[in-house]
Amino acid sequence: MQTTLFPHESVREEQDKLIDATLRAIDRKGRLVVHAPTGLGKTAATLAPAIERAIALEKTVIFMTSRLTQHQLALETVRRIRAKHKIHIPVVDLIGKKHLCLQPGVERLGSKEFAEYCKAMREDGICEFFTRLKQGEQQSPIAKALITRLGTQALHTPDEVRSACEDEHTKLCPYEITMLLAKEARVIICDYSYIFNATIRDNFFNRINKELNDCILIVDEGHNLPNRVKDLASERISTLTIRRAIGELERHGEEDRKHHLRQLGELIERMATNTEEERHVTRGEFIDGVDHITQYEDLSATLERVATAVREEQKSSSCGVIADFLAAWTGGEDGYTRILNVQRGRKDDGETKTRQEDEPTDETERDTTQNTTSGAQVQRSLLGETIIIPTAASRPGAVVQLSYRCLDAGVITKSVFEAAHAAVLMSGTLTPPEMYAKVLGMDDAELLTLASPFPKENRLNIIIPRTTTKFTARSENMYRDISTVCAQCVGAVPGNIAIFFPSYHIMEEVRTTFDTLTDRTVFAEHPSFTAEERESFLMRFRERKQTGAVLLGVMGGSFSEGIDLPGDELRAVIVVGLPLSRPDLETKALIDHYQEKFKKGWEYGYTYPAFNKTLQSAGRCIRTETDRGTIVFIDERYAWQNYYSCFPKDWNIKITLLYERIIREFFTDEWNTFGATEGSSREDVMRNDYRRREGKNAEERVE
Repeated sequence: MQTTLFPHESVREEQDKLIDATLRAIDRKGRLVVHAPTGLGKTAATLAPAIERAIALEKTVIFMTSRLTQHQLALETVRRIRAKHKIHIPVVDLIGKKHLCLQPGVERLGSKEFAEYCKAMREDGICEFFTRLKQGEQQSPIAKALITRLGTQALHTPDEVRSACEDEHTKLCPYEITMLLAKEARVIICDYSYIFNATIRDNFFNRINKELNDCILIVDEGHNLPNRVKDLASERISTLTIRRAIGELERHGEEDRKHHLRQLGELIERMATNTEEERHVTRGEFIDGVDHITQYEDLSATLERVATAVREEQKSSSCGVIADFLAAWTGGEDGYTRILNVQRGRKDDGETKTRQEDEPTDETERDTTQNTTSGAQVQRSLLGETIIIPTAASRPGAVVQLSYRCLDAGVITKSVFEAAHAAVLMSGTLTPPEMYAKVLGMDDAELLTLASPFPKENRLNIIIPRTTTKFTARSENMYRDISTVCAQCVGAVPGNIAIFFPSYHIMEEVRTTFDTLTDRTVFAEHPSFTAEERESFLMRFRERKQTGAVLLGVMGGSFSEGIDLPGDELRAVIVVGLPLSRPDLETKALIDHYQEKFKKGWEYGYTYPAFNKTLQSAGRCIRTETDRGTIVFIDERYAWQNYYSCFPKDWNIKITLLYERIIREFFTDEWNTFGATEGSSREDVMRNDYRRREGKNAEERVE
């Protein structure tokens, strides 16, 4: 180990490898992509050498993560380095501006809506927290005093800055104060968007007087980066968005433009006629259609002007959504696709950027060496663009949606990684690392796969080659079989269990029978949970560890990633089925794109991203070196070579139908104390278990 700033007393062997690799990447101004399993201590093993080199080279370390818990871990790591080595390291934790804002009601806004609302409030001089920052062209005395006071602390958490700013004698913008502190920071902890959204990045570096080439980038939870970047670079509107925008124009006296928006809605609906579900459209098809209504640029400018006025009144604006979309639609073709689809009976406006995923039809259940072109209705224009459309727009209740979707995150990330002094991309599920290096444009990166630090004997991994969630195999009988297998596994585990499904639909279908087969309390995830509801849900689940409860969730949902349930808070994870993407034209276009670019369309565009969700869900089980638990994969396809080969090589997975006996034997010691409280005997445990079962049966008889 070459670093002198490690925060802990001892260094594990795998940490030592990561420290050396991080130093090599920085010293050669290169890039590192590393799969570092949970518990390895990757935050300390990357931050310590990065800070050491940053001090020596006068650089800034930018640690990026989308998880609040990782923000806190990074802050704590820097705090430990400072305390152990008695060194001054100014650090700023920069969360989203919306989450720092002191204006009431902003938590209900989307990111772009908030950005425009904030801009209007500042430009019109009606945000007192912003206006109090300056006195003329200079910082106000209040702002100077706060910066001086906070500047002596070196560590600036969002809560500390927000608390200091909202004091009735201060009343300053926490975001602006954080930005001023960031000018002197050696370490900045922030979300991906500060670096991978070009507009935000340019403003960010301008504000803190730094350059990207003077920064060492560390991207945590790197498996999330491709989708996050693609979402940041995508835009969409719908006929419902247009209807809302018409209402805004009416309230602001824009009668001419109201007529234009009605015609815009009719244009999109016409584009969706005479098609079965989806079709590709071209850039010119939409622009030409708009130009027949009015000048494209004039419409965009008017909508932006109205949006500014609307946001002063109600914070969010549909006119602004359309203006942003019109600006994006004129963008390039490389790595993008344009999509028009019809959502029947949907009440949402399609402005959210997260797409519900489900499993494929048989068309996509084939060998990964096949090319997508044979079965996909993918059409290309002479310009090489791809575009998409579902239909029946004329049916009552249908909402037509037009999207400009980014397919290739590397179009955006490649230039960022090349411009930075050095970059480290890491995750506990960055497999295979070469895929992430390629799709993110890190072509010359060093690839590193590290072993789990946890004892192998503490983990039991099982594949049950029985049942499947394959689309063509779904039936009441199949859901009943899945319920039975799940209940049998649950009955063999002495404690809390989490079961993750490919979709909410499958979860509910299985739950119908599962509830009747288990005596455990069942907690089911709901997609509309607020942050507070999620935390309360998780707390109540943890409290059941002595008697055992079952958490039902969805892969890629709120509880399959980003939560820690160490020790006896979670004894087992059951993964039901494969979370394969819905085989829509966007998925097929993505497969096509990666096939053309890397000759690995099915792997990079379909199989590996889905399997990463599987591994993330499985990762909830073993969180510390002393944890013991079992991970069960229920679907015959997990035994197929193209999926089985995706598991980490050191997992030692058993394929078996004797799962009940194997699981129960693994937990022999835990069963001896399961349900016990202080002072209770084994006989007490057995009696309590019997009474609990009888109580459940009695409740069912009463119902």
